[in-house]
Amino acid sequence: MKIDTLNWKILQCLQQNARQSNTAIGKKVGISSAAVGERIKKMEDSGVIDGYFTQISHVDAGYQLQAIITIRAFMGKLKPFLLKVQSYKEVVNCYRVTGNENIVMEVVLKDQKHLESFIDELIVYGETKTQIVLSQVVGNNPVRP
Repeated sequence: MKIDTLNWKILQCLQQNARQSNTAIGKKVGISSAAVGERIKKMEDSGVIDGYFTQISHVDAGYQLQAIITIRAFMGKLKPFLLKVQSYKEVVNCYRVTGNENIVMEVVLKDQKHLESFIDELIVYGETKTQIVLSQVVGNNPVRP
């Protein structure tokens, strides 16, 4: 699907606040709410828009630590890990990457003891490296034209 200038304007509005009405978006981009709705539907159907989500504060939800954990998988352990990682409630995001490590995960944990037990579960799959997140510098930055 071709994303024209008007669609980009609609996407920018949705990335700022996906709960705003089509009427509010229409006023910002200069078309009717019905036209906004049609364009959004087409972008959803084509896969340009692939979902909507709620952003939750991990601290307020009871997870005091946020960490980035990389794994360099042992021989024959990557595929089993890729199946297992989907069951870990601690994993917020997980990426298979190129380079020395095979996996990069963003995780949230209750405390240091939780981190220790989580790493103990991971070390059967490979060598881990952990970095504690101090603060977020850029987050959920909108995709722009």
